[in-house]
Amino acid sequence: MGKTSNRFRLFAPALLALALAGCKPAARSSSLPPPPQSSAPAIVQSALGTPAPQTPQPALSTQQQQRLQTLIQQVENAYRLGQSEYRRGNLPEAKVAFDHAVDLMLSSGIEIHSTPQLQTEFDRIVDGVNALEMEALKQGNGFVAPEEPTPGEVASDVTFAVDPNIVAKAQADLATTKSDLPLVVNDYVASYINFFANTQKGHNTLLHAFQRSGRYRTMIQRVLAEEGVPQNLIYLAVAESGFQPRALNRRSGAGGMWQFMPYGPYGLTRNAYVDERFDPEKSTRAYARYMKFLYDQLGDWYLAMAAYDHGAGNIQHEVQKTGYADFWELYKRHELPAETQNYVPEILAAIIIANHPQQYGFDDITLDPPILTDTVTINYSLNLHLAADLADVPLDEIEALNPSLLRLVTPPGDAFDLHLPAGTATLFNERIALIPESHRDSWRYHHLAAGDTLESVAREFHVSAAELASVNHLQEDNSLGTLDALVVPVAPSPLSLRRTMLYSVRRGDTLITIADRFGVSLAQLRRWNKLTGIRVRPGSRLRVAEPPVTSHRYRHHRGRKSATKRAAPPAANQHAASRAVPPGKRSAHTTAGSASRKSRTRRAKHASKQN
Repeated sequence: MGKTSNRFRLFAPALLALALAGCKPAARSSSLPPPPQSSAPAIVQSALGTPAPQTPQPALSTQQQQRLQTLIQQVENAYRLGQSEYRRGNLPEAKVAFDHAVDLMLSSGIEIHSTPQLQTEFDRIVDGVNALEMEALKQGNGFVAPEEPTPGEVASDVTFAVDPNIVAKAQADLATTKSDLPLVVNDYVASYINFFANTQKGHNTLLHAFQRSGRYRTMIQRVLAEEGVPQNLIYLAVAESGFQPRALNRRSGAGGMWQFMPYGPYGLTRNAYVDERFDPEKSTRAYARYMKFLYDQLGDWYLAMAAYDHGAGNIQHEVQKTGYADFWELYKRHELPAETQNYVPEILAAIIIANHPQQYGFDDITLDPPILTDTVTINYSLNLHLAADLADVPLDEIEALNPSLLRLVTPPGDAFDLHLPAGTATLFNERIALIPESHRDSWRYHHLAAGDTLESVAREFHVSAAELASVNHLQEDNSLGTLDALVVPVAPSPLSLRRTMLYSVRRGDTLITIADRFGVSLAQLRRWNKLTGIRVRPGSRLRVAEPPVTSHRYRHHRGRKSATKRAAPPAANQHAASRAVPPGKRSAHTTAGSASRKSRTRRAKHASKQN
C-alpha cells in the first residue's frame, strides 16, 4: 500500500538505503544488545503493563473483532521478523520489517485511538522499536548503515613499498587488455593495486563499489559511447562516489555520483524542488561532456582526469610552467597536489583490477541488478504519495527512483521525468486521468480494504464524507463493495507555500503523527530539526517545512588565492569546447601529504569545476 509508507520512518532516506543494499553490517551482530522478547498476542501480555482504565467504547461486532485479531497477528509476525533480523545484526532488514509492522496498523482503516486493543499494540510496538533504535545508535548509525567511504577516500593517505610481483602481473595483464583508454603500470599504479588487492579495507571498499556499479553500468556505458568518451572512464565514479548517486561532500557541497559543485555551468538544474546532480543519467551526461571538454583543452586523457580533480586552469598552468604536457612528469616533479597525484593512479588501478578481477582476488563480485524503470514526463506538480498510490508501490520506492527530487512533490510548471517501477506506467497513466490536474499535488488514491466505508476513509484522510462521496460520484449511504479504490480530495499541504513553518507539539504527538499530518517523511522532519527517535516534548516547536532556498553568489574557497576561470563545459553548447581556457592561478598548497592540504585541495578542485 503506497498511501502510508511514509508514516513510520525511523531511518535515513530510502535512496541511501538503496545505495547500500547488500552491505550488511554483520560485524555489529555480536555487539548489539538482544531485543526484548516479543509477547504474543500483545493484547494478552503488553510490554507496557496493565493499561489505565479506558472510557467505555462500543463493543466490536464479531466480524470487526476477527479483523482486529487478524491485524494484530500480522503486526506481531512483522515485529518478530524485525527482532530476528536485529539479533543477526541485519539492521536495514530489521528496518523494513519494523516499518511494515507499524504501516499495517496505520493503513488498516481502524481508528487506533478509539480501539483500546489496537492502541495498546501500537504503543508497544512503537516503544519497542524506538528502544532498539536507541541501542543501535549507541553502536553506530541506528538502523541505517552509514554511507560508505569511496575507494579513493580510504586509499588517499596510503603508501606501500612497491611489490615487483604486482608490477609484473599487471604488466602481463595489460598485454591482453582491450581498452579505449591508454593504460600504464608503474610503481605508483602498482602501489594502489596492492592496496586494493591485498588489504581488507581496500578490497572491501572497491568490491562494494564494483557491486553497486551494476545498477548503473549499462546506462553509463551508453552515455559515454554517445558522448565519445572512453568506456573505462566509468571508473572515475570509484574515486568520486563509489557509485553512490546521493553521495554528498559535507565540506565542499559537491554531490552526486560524479561530485559536481552546487553551482556551475554543467546543464544541471538545481532549484527548490530538484537537484539534477543526484539524477544518475543526467549527471552522467554532464560528466561525459565535461570530460570531453577537458580532453579537447588538454589533449591527453590522464591530464583530463587530473583536471577533473584539480581544475583545467591549474593543470594548464603546470604544463606551461614545466613544458611537459605529461601527467607522470608533473607527478615526478611534485608540481601537483598530493590528492591529484594519487587520483589518477587510483583510477588506473581500479580499471586494471576491473578488467582482470580474479587475478587480484575479486572472484566474489556479484553485480547488483540494473535499475529498470518506466519514465513518464509530466509538466504539473505531482505529490509522490499520489504517485505511489497510483503505481501501487511504497512511497520510498518512488523516492529511490527519483533521487534528484528534494521534496515529496515534483516542480510546478516545469517538465519532469518521473521514474516509476518497471511495468507500472500504463497503470499510472490510467489512474492519473481520474484526478484533475490542478489537484494532483495533494489528492490521494486509496485502495479499498475489507471493511472500508466512506466514513472510515474520510476519517483516515481528514476529509468530510460528503466531499469524498461527491468527488467519487457516490451517495453518502452507498456501499463500497463493488469498488476497488476511491479518489480522496485531500487539502493542499502547507508545504506548497515554500516557506519555513513552525508547529507547536501537542500532547500525544510523535514525530510519526506530525510527519503524517504535514505530508512529509520522517527522515525530512528529523533532518530539519536535528532529531533522532520518534518522541518529542509537548510544547516544543518543530520546523515542518524546508527552509527557503536563498540565492548564492560564488565565494572563494579557503586555500585558493583566486578561482580558476574556464569556459563553460559543452552541456548546453557543443562548440564551447573549442574555446581556449586561460591559465588559472596556481593553488597555494605546497606541502605534500598533509590532511589539511588534502581537504583544501578537494575544495579547490570543486571551486575550479564550478567556475
